[in-house]
Amino acid sequence: MSSRLEIQECGALPVCREQLPAGIQLRLFWLGQAGFLVDTGELRIVIDPYLSDSLAEKYRGKMFPHVRMMAAPIAADGLRDVDWVLATHSHTDHLDPGTLPLLARANPGCRFLVPRSAYPVALERGVPSERIVLCNTADTVMLQSRDGAGSSRDSTVSVSVVPGAHEERRLDDDGNDLFVGYVLQFPRIVLYHSGDTVPFPALSEALSRFTIDIALLPVNGRDDRRRANGVPGNMTLDEAVELADELDVSVLIGHHYDMFDFNTIARSWGVRRLAERAPDRQERYLLARDKVRYDFLNAAAAC
Repeated sequence: MSSRLEIQECGALPVCREQLPAGIQLRLFWLGQAGFLVDTGELRIVIDPYLSDSLAEKYRGKMFPHVRMMAAPIAADGLRDVDWVLATHSHTDHLDPGTLPLLARANPGCRFLVPRSAYPVALERGVPSERIVLCNTADTVMLQSRDGAGSSRDSTVSVSVVPGAHEERRLDDDGNDLFVGYVLQFPRIVLYHSGDTVPFPALSEALSRFTIDIALLPVNGRDDRRRANGVPGNMTLDEAVELADELDVSVLIGHHYDMFDFNTIARSWGVRRLAERAPDRQERYLLARDKVRYDFLNAAAAC
């Protein structure tokens, strides 16, 4: 990757698309859990947004009440100029009925990339059918930027769909993966968002075809207690570091933590563990933080 990462405190998320300063190729914001806002200045993509309290309402009074640890950084209908929303699977913290219909109404030109296996759930949760684009593992989808009136602008990103395994790889009755990840190929940067997954051979094989610069990986781990109570797990922090090393990425950002107290790691422990596992990469192997922006500058601007 011929660019450099700069992290800046930013407070509130930008509501609308912004003209990025010269030299910035890509800007990221963490939305909490597995959610990210990706902005190129021409294309605005939201991945796996969970901006409501729908799970707290669903599980009130249960063993795992799903009370938010981190407040939503913005209201779902407060994000504007969104071109695409990408969902990696049908779990509510990735395909949220309290978020997606509001995003759709606030962004009439926005489309939704959804795994084919999650199509019925997407409809049930209020995603407009005419704005859904379906995909499955091994598909490639071109994301084109669109304004509110629907006219295309000259901006496209290639998205390759790779498999995921939320503890285990599972298929629906038609052979479609239940869990997927996305490799987004921007003009000079390749970004991988894993969705919910653990490492497994087919994933490594699929990712080996790409030169990935930025890996957005879950770090909440897994254990018997969560599994026995219907909460499948993800990579551990150590496994995320190992996969980032295997892929030789420039930047790792760990996510899927600090949302629910039964399904997280302690940030302080995670920072120490990253320092132990990757002492020479502490500026590039990170845990996601809210109220900051991640700017990726081109080589000329970085000098």
